Parts: sequence; structure tokens; C-alpha cells
Amino acid sequence: MTLPTAPVDRDGLLQQAKDLRARQHVREALDVLAKLERAHPHFSRLHQERGHCHIVLRNAPAAVDALQRAVALNPTLPTSWDMLAQLHRMAGDAPRAAEAAARVAMLEALPAPLVVAHSLFADGDLAPAGDVVRAYLRQNADNVGALHLLARILIQQEELAEAETLLRAILTRDPAFHAARLDLAMVLLQRQQPLAARTEAEILLRHAPDNRDYRKAFSAACIALGDYAPVIDLYETLLTDASSAEAGELRLWRANALKSAGRQEEAIADYRAAIGLRPDPAVAWFSLANLKTYHFTDDEVARMRTAEAACADSGMERIYLNFALGKAMEDRADYARSWHYYAQGNAMRHRFSGYRQDVADRCADELQRVCTADFFAARATWGVADAAPIFILGLPRSGSTLIEQILASHSAVEGTQELTEIGRYARELCGADPACGLPLEPAALTHLRAHDARSLGARFLEDTRAYRRLGRPFFIDKMPNNFWHIGLIHLILPNATIIDVRRDPMACGFSNLKQLFGSGHQEFSYDMRDMAGYYRAYRAMMTHWDAVLPERIVRVRYERLVDNIERETRALLDRCALPFEPECLAFHQNDRPIRTPSSEQVRQPIGRAGLDQWRHYAPWLGPLRVALGDAMIDDEA
Repeated sequence: MTLPTAPVDRDGLLQQAKDLRARQHVREALDVLAKLERAHPHFSRLHQERGHCHIVLRNAPAAVDALQRAVALNPTLPTSWDMLAQLHRMAGDAPRAAEAAARVAMLEALPAPLVVAHSLFADGDLAPAGDVVRAYLRQNADNVGALHLLARILIQQEELAEAETLLRAILTRDPAFHAARLDLAMVLLQRQQPLAARTEAEILLRHAPDNRDYRKAFSAACIALGDYAPVIDLYETLLTDASSAEAGELRLWRANALKSAGRQEEAIADYRAAIGLRPDPAVAWFSLANLKTYHFTDDEVARMRTAEAACADSGMERIYLNFALGKAMEDRADYARSWHYYAQGNAMRHRFSGYRQDVADRCADELQRVCTADFFAARATWGVADAAPIFILGLPRSGSTLIEQILASHSAVEGTQELTEIGRYARELCGADPACGLPLEPAALTHLRAHDARSLGARFLEDTRAYRRLGRPFFIDKMPNNFWHIGLIHLILPNATIIDVRRDPMACGFSNLKQLFGSGHQEFSYDMRDMAGYYRAYRAMMTHWDAVLPERIVRVRYERLVDNIERETRALLDRCALPFEPECLAFHQNDRPIRTPSSEQVRQPIGRAGLDQWRHYAPWLGPLRVALGDAMIDDEA
């Protein structure tokens, strides 16, 4: 995750440096470039300008270093290549001079607008780069290189649907355009279509089975599909000739796969190896903490505290370390210091959260206005009458992974993962609010017709087939945020089982506050008022669904399950029309892959330790309790 930094007038500082050099104030120009580099270290033209400055100072080695950095960041800088050719000739380095001259010739042979567009793109100037390419394509519509550049610009602008369309058009014209196919695979992954992404990666691997980028794309698709076994071995193979920097990444990725596959000791070893290899090991420290069952040594805690204190800003490195240190101090029962780190990490992360309570409340109100009892009664015969899907939903950290693990230990039920299909269908139908990702126009559900609902239900069953490998009659989708979409689920899959997992709001709220989620996920969880507001919106939605779809939703109380697992498991299985199987009580022995933060916790027998853990932090959680208000009373009743 990359967090925004304070804006700096990049182009203005570059022009200031150029003006200073023109007036022979070269040292001052270099000072300006140093300031610019601190804000934009990957801006190629600042390094090119630095090369100009060192040439004026007759410092050829420094000029070469600066220009080499410029072309490494942006290979489409003719001026930098030309200056390098001259400097290498002056130094008597004929081979390097010839290589630089060849680069100049190659760029001169290309259409000038494409050279300009590539250069702008390399420096992140996406809008002007796109304008240049589009203008060129109006006269040269069949240039696949220009089309590919436009697709890459669209990807950076997060216009993924348009980029996918363009990449497919390129491959229709030129199926051997492997760079475009690789981009397509990565776009499909971002669009949450891992099976299609893996298919594209497999095509690439048939062409070049040893290509590292193709193998990484294949691995990413496998992980998205929950297929970890081939990935673990593939990462091990890639490690044999990896650079130190790449090895740090591979160790981290392999550790994540090992964790999800239940191979904890091996995962710990790889996380530790990643800490030693990565220049920014904070994410690996956090990953160890995120196992939930790992206890840091005193030496490790000291190293993390030193690293956290040395962080110059409040970016992701420091955020990772704060959440890791919060867990380390919690394990030591040093709750005051633990809360200090949790609160500090949340405050930093909250600065970049897009969550807005008014958006969530407005979405909840509109869904309740649209999805009435009469609305569903008029559509009672819609959808696909297939009972295979089991949706487990609610708030994150509510105990849903435990419920999933219990059900997935039944011989008739397959656990998959937090599937994204329902959310994607909701976005297609209703749009998505840019702040929270919630349905923008829930009234669009009224435009559905019976054949649309049947089509979506069939599409869900087909889209999720890739995650089902055991051939069992039932399968689980454990996406917690699907509580917003219960109306859509009921319309398209009226016989699906829907399970709402409910946990004490203080315990659930605290558990979210001490969890750092992946980029863009659960953005409400970094502030107590946001956390309480989201919980209240969730409660309002569940109360509404219960009223308009009576007896439709199976509710599981996490605390009751912990108090009497056999009684509650039998009741849950009965509501799911499943016979009792003792294996469901031995859920911790199930070695299925699990991707959620609770993966290691549910591989242990059930315990009461987590029920009251929040009470250790009660002195600091007053704002959460106050903001929950009557939601506390309702839950305690």
C-alpha cells in the first residue's frame, strides 16, 4: 500500500533548477534538485537535469551516474542517451558509447509522439501521456504499440474495464504480443477474475516456461484461487537465482502462502528470512504478528521499537510496526503500551481512510426504502433454485472464520474463501460510491427482471466453480461485507443459506481496531467513531433484512458458540439442513487453506480467551462504547 505524501511542485522545482543552471548558479540548482529528489526520487527528468549540472561543473563521473539513473527510470530520454554517448566517447569507452548512440538512433526511428508519450508515462504524467497517444491513434489506429501504451496508461489510472477491452483487442490483432498478454493477466487479477488470469499466464508459460514474470503472474492467480501447493514450490524454485531484493519479496510471498496452507513453522522461517533480506522489513514483522499465535522475543521487540522510532514519517512502514508492536505488548500484558501502539497505528492509517459514515447511513436508508417485503413478495419465484451456496457474513473479526471452519469440516460442505463475485455484481448493477465502495444507487435493483436474476444466479454458480475442488454439494462464501447485499443474494439465489455471525460489539469493535487490513479493505476500522457507526449501520441492515425476509437468515452468536460448541454446532447444522458430524467439533484438525487473519486461531481448539480480551483496554475504549449507544443495549438484551 502506498500512502500519499504532502504535495510538492515537481515541475516548478525542476524549472527552478534549470533556470539556476542557465544563470550559472549550478550549486544552488543541485540543492533544488536534492529537495525535489526527496519528494520525487523516481522523477527521471530531475536526474537528467542533475547530469546537465555536473557537465557544467566538468564532473564527468557524477554526470554519467545521474544520466544512467535517468535512463534506468525512463529509457525514452533521447537527450540523456545522447549526453551519455558523448561522455563515454570522451572517456574512451567505445562499447558503452556505441550502446548509447544506438539507443538514440532507435528513439529517433520511432514516431516522435510515442517517444513523448512514453517519456511522460514513465514520469507518471498519465493524463498528458494519454492525450498524446490518443491524438496519435486518431491517425494511426492500427499501431498496436500505441494501443498497448494507452492500455498501460489506463491501468495506472485504474480504468481497468477499458484497459481490459483494449488489451483483448490488441491480442486479437497480434496473439503473440506477450507483454500485452501479461498486462491482461494482471488486469484480470485486479478485476477479481483469477481463473481467467491464470489461463492467460498459462498461455505465456507455454511460450516461455522459465520467464520469471510469467511465473509470478501464474502464482498470483493460483493464490487468488486458493491453490497454494504449486505456488509454494514455484517460489522456492524462483529463489534459487533471485537477487537479494527479489528474494526478500519471494520469501514474504512464500510465507503468506505457507501460512494460508497451515504450514506455520515454515511460514515463520520465511517471514524471518524476509526480515533479513528486505530493505523495508516492517511488513514482514507485521506478518509475524498477524499470525496471532506468534510471540516475539525480547530482541525482536527491541529491533521493532528501534525501527519504529527511526521512521521519518507516518507511512506504511511505521504503521506496520505499530500494529506489530501493539500485538507484542499485548502478549506481554503491557496493555497501556500496547494501546499506545494500536492507537498510534490507527491514527496514522485513519488519515488515509476514505470511509464516510454519511455514505454508509445513506446506503442503508436507501436499501431499506427499496428492499421492502412487497418488493420481495413480487419477486418470490425469481432466481436459481440451487441450495449449494452458503453465505457467511457480518462484521469482520466477528467469529465468521470459526463458523466457516466448523461447516467446512462437514463432509457435505466445502470452504472456499472470501469471494468477491456478489460485490462485483452489485457494483455492476448499482455502481459503487468512491468513498466506501457501497452501492451508489440501490434503486437500480428495481430494474432487474426475472431473467436477469436467473442469469446472475447462474453466473455466480459458474464464476465460483473454480474455487470448488472437492465436489461437495455445498460451498461457502465467507465475504463479511455481503450483509449489504442480502437482498441481491435472495433475488438471484433464493435457496442459498445465509448466516449472520454476531459478536459482542465491544469485543468485535476492539478486535477490528487492533487489526490492520489489506489496502482498501474495512476502512471504517481505524477510528472508534467510524467503527461504531459502521456497526450501527450493520445492525440496522440486519434488523431490516429480518423484518422483510423473516426466518431467512440464520443467526449465530459467537459467545454462545464458545460457551457450548456442541449445542450451538448442532443447532447451526440443523438450520442448514445438514446432519450432525463429530468432525465439525474437531474443526481445528481440518487442514484446508485459510486466508483470513484468524487462520491460525481456528487451527486450535476453541477457547474463551478472546471473549473478554477487550476489557483489558476498557480505560481507552470509552469513545467506542459511547458511540455504540443503544446498539450496546440491543446486543446485551
